[in-house]
Amino acid sequence: MSGHSKFANIKHKKEKNDAAKGKIFTIIGREIAVAVKEGGPDPANNYKLATVIAKAKANNMPNDTIDRGIKKASGEGGNINYEHITYEGYGPGGTAIIVETLTDNKNRTAANVRAAFSKGDGNIGTPGCVSFMFDTKGQIIIDKEECDLDADTLMEKALDAGAEDFSEEEDSFEIITGPDDLETVRKALEDEKIAMVSAEVTRLPQNYVEVTDEEAVKKLTRILDLLDEDDDVQNVYTNWDE
Repeated sequence: MSGHSKFANIKHKKEKNDAAKGKIFTIIGREIAVAVKEGGPDPANNYKLATVIAKAKANNMPNDTIDRGIKKASGEGGNINYEHITYEGYGPGGTAIIVETLTDNKNRTAANVRAAFSKGDGNIGTPGCVSFMFDTKGQIIIDKEECDLDADTLMEKALDAGAEDFSEEEDSFEIITGPDDLETVRKALEDEKIAMVSAEVTRLPQNYVEVTDEEAVKKLTRILDLLDEDDDVQNVYTNWDE
């Protein structure tokens, strides 16, 4: 997996998010609302909520903001219904793109996603047209500078906790789990006081596509930037080898 670590991309996104914390907090707030509605307000008995809380903390969301979101979702203020909608399509250079959204207005979201693809000369396809090119996995990223353990010790702890794979990159460690094992492994590392940059269920490309044409790169970047700016968009996955 060398060469495809998400750490640099995560740092880039966090820098962008630091300039617009309101946006990322809004996105995570929606995820908290849905998780509470589906599984209740106790993270000990709600795996999805525990995962969202971990994501919130990784994005420096204050604990009182998290607590308020849970309380609001549990009470009368939690009556807004959000809907998960996933779009799949193709970007320039033969790249595959998956867009996961969480919206209270699917018509607005569909129009925005289609516009993003269109402005970058991409095309939205039918459900399932590219998702078979990705594997759903739990992924934990650890910054080497924030970790006191050496690679072998960390790998042993991760594998003992149930991780499937471990890799060392130039500036980070990447731990891969089955999607249902993510919370168990994350909790085990948290109990060891190991700081994590991110811990979430993600979609990992089975193969990466290299785009060499400069114009195609510009158009693909435009699609991804427009999607990243949309509050309804939760996650974007691509097999582009940046």
